Amino acid sequence: MVYKLIENGTYVGERALFSTHHTIIEGSIFKDGESPLKESGDLRLSKVTFKWKYPLWYCNDVIVIDTTFKETARSGVWYTKHISLNNCVIDAPKTFRRSEDITIVDSKINNAQETLWNCKNIKLKNVYVKGDYLGFNSSDIEIDNLYLDGNYAFDGARNIKITNSVLYSKDSFWNCENVVVKDSKIVGEYLSWNTKNITFINCEIESHQGLCYMDNVTLINCRLKNTDLCFEYCSNINAEINSEVDSIKNPISGTIKVKSVKELILEDKFIDKSKTKIIIEEK
Repeated sequence: MVYKLIENGTYVGERALFSTHHTIIEGSIFKDGESPLKESGDLRLSKVTFKWKYPLWYCNDVIVIDTTFKETARSGVWYTKHISLNNCVIDAPKTFRRSEDITIVDSKINNAQETLWNCKNIKLKNVYVKGDYLGFNSSDIEIDNLYLDGNYAFDGARNIKITNSVLYSKDSFWNCENVVVKDSKIVGEYLSWNTKNITFINCEIESHQGLCYMDNVTLINCRLKNTDLCFEYCSNINAEINSEVDSIKNPISGTIKVKSVKELILEDKFIDKSKTKIIIEEK
C-alpha cells in the first residue's frame, strides 16, 4: 500500500479532511471545525493536535502516536473500529463511545468523564486515567498497570481482566459479569455490588460496605483493610482473606476464611446461617 503523506498542516472548518484514506498525517493541527477526519480509514497519525469536537468518528484502522486531544476535542472517537493509541494525552471527556478493538498504551487520559462507553475489545497498558464513569457497559477488557482516580468505573461491564493496577474508585465494578482482578489495589466505598462471577487474586482492598449483593465471588490471598459490612447478601462465596476484617454481615452461602473479624453480624431472619461456613484463624 502506498500512503499519501501530509506534514505540518493546519486545518479549520467542518470535515476538513473528510473520508481520508491510506494517509500518514504528521505534525499537524486540527483547529476549529467538527469531524475533521470523519469516515476515514487506514490512517497513521503522529504528533497531531486535535482542538475541536468529534475528530475520529466512523473511522477504521487508525494508528495514533504522540498525539494530543485538547479538552475541546470532546467525544473524540465514536463508532470507530481498530484504533490504537501510543504515548498520547487525552484531555477531552467522552472519548471512545460505541467503538471496538481499542488499544491504549503509555498514555494519559486526564479527563475521562464518560470515557470508553459501550465499547468492546479494549486493551489498556501503562495508562493513567482521571475521571468518573470509565468503561460503562463495555466488554472484553484487558488491563495491565492502570492507575485510576475516578468513581463508578466499569458499571455494567463484562469480561474484564485487570492486573498490576491501582484503582481509587467508589462504586467500581457494579452490575458486572465475569471479572478477574489480580495483583492490584482497590480503594473505594461500595465495591462491586450486584456483580456475578468476580475474582480477586493477591489484591489489597479498602471499602466501606463493599463486596455485597454478589453471586459467585472469589477472593484468593487478599487483604481487606478498613473494610466493613462486607458480603451482605452474597451467595457462592469462596474467600481467603489474610487480614483482619472490620465486619462481615449476613452472607447467604459459601466459605469465608479470614484471619480475624472485629464484628460478625448474622442477624437477618431470612438468611440460613448453616449455608455459610466462616473460618476465623485467630480465635
